[in-house]
Amino acid sequence: MAATEREVLLGLQRALSEEQFQTFKYLLEEQLPLSRLQAASRPELCSMLLQHFPGRALHVAAAVLRRLPRHDLILQYHLPGADGAAADPGEVARVGSREAVGPRDVVGGPPDAGGRAQDTTTDPSGCGAGRLLSERDLLRVAQLLGHEWQEVGVLCLGLQRCRLEQIRENNPHRAALCSFEMLREWRRREGAAATAHRLRDCLRPAQLDPEVFALLQQL
Repeated sequence: MAATEREVLLGLQRALSEEQFQTFKYLLEEQLPLSRLQAASRPELCSMLLQHFPGRALHVAAAVLRRLPRHDLILQYHLPGADGAAADPGEVARVGSREAVGPRDVVGGPPDAGGRAQDTTTDPSGCGAGRLLSERDLLRVAQLLGHEWQEVGVLCLGLQRCRLEQIRENNPHRAALCSFEMLREWRRREGAAATAHRLRDCLRPAQLDPEVFALLQQL
């Protein structure tokens, strides 16, 4: 018996790690009521998708999964585009048209043989001070950086202005999402050194909201 649309959506959400689930919700912020979205559980998010995207919920879910990226789930659940057909460009645009990211940009690291994200957010020594920043950490920091994110990227993080311009063009009028993509770019460059302590040191010369440094102190 074929699974219903609701069952497929719930299976998808349960297959995501907690951080991937939070990123999934983040990518839907411009399409769903933010007050309900932020506190939504996995079953509640499924209901919201069915309610707001009648007949298109699986297309929307597939577009978001491509951004994570969790292509293994698209194939496993036979979502739109799983057979190699082109994804609905309208759905892809609505969840954010950004540069594709590699497997190492998945929350928690590259997937294992079963498609599950491996936990690479802590260093092998288990020392809290050396914990790598996760996607959820980056999201929290990005939401505090404000509209001066490009100056921060060039002057504090040492990123190329042309790359930041590309991020801005891909995410017009979405400062928090631009900041998030900028921090991901920095994390890719830093690799194993992308810790809260390292980011705090990089941002120290900038005149930022004190909450940014307070948050990084806690991470």
